[in-house]
Amino acid sequence: MSSRLDAGVELLERSLGYTRTALARVGPTDLTRPTPCDRWDLAALLAHMDDALDAFLEAAGGRVAPPTGPGGAPRPGGTDSLCTKACALLGAWTSAPPQAVTLDRALHGAGRGAGVVMDPALLVLTAALEITVHGWDVARALDLAHPVPPALAVDLLPVARALVGEGRFAPALAVAGDPGAPSGVRLLGAVGREADRPLRRTR
Repeated sequence: MSSRLDAGVELLERSLGYTRTALARVGPTDLTRPTPCDRWDLAALLAHMDDALDAFLEAAGGRVAPPTGPGGAPRPGGTDSLCTKACALLGAWTSAPPQAVTLDRALHGAGRGAGVVMDPALLVLTAALEITVHGWDVARALDLAHPVPPALAVDLLPVARALVGEGRFAPALAVAGDPGAPSGVRLLGAVGREADRPLRRTR
């Protein structure tokens, strides 16, 4: 692997470790809890995370489709299935990562046909960011004190800034650029999240 991809995989491992801690606390009575994603309850967020892990696993084979969006209900196996997929994801990118990843043109609104080639290191960094942020979303929905570790947040901040405007997260907040704010708060701000904002129920 290239050094950049090596660094991305290491960051992915840290992001998965952080998020698995939150997933382990989800119980069957928690699925209707509100999340920082205003349109989604916890069940919908977990379904979206399941779709995203499928997409990132597919990418390890050299081709990827996007997450299909929240399905509104957890997949069979619940968070155990998510944790299993998370382990498989890390193994796939550690053992035999692709030289390039092809995205179907339909992902870019350009119809089907020849794909767009993406740097695998950037894709792994995107996965690390998405997994970390949604791990925080899960923890926030559960009212857990589980902030993003400062060192992980520092390493993900450049990734978040590079992906602003690509539609994966809400627009950045002003706190993202405040050098006096904790790194975790700046990271959350970079993806449109306020650490202390009250959650709104979706139904």
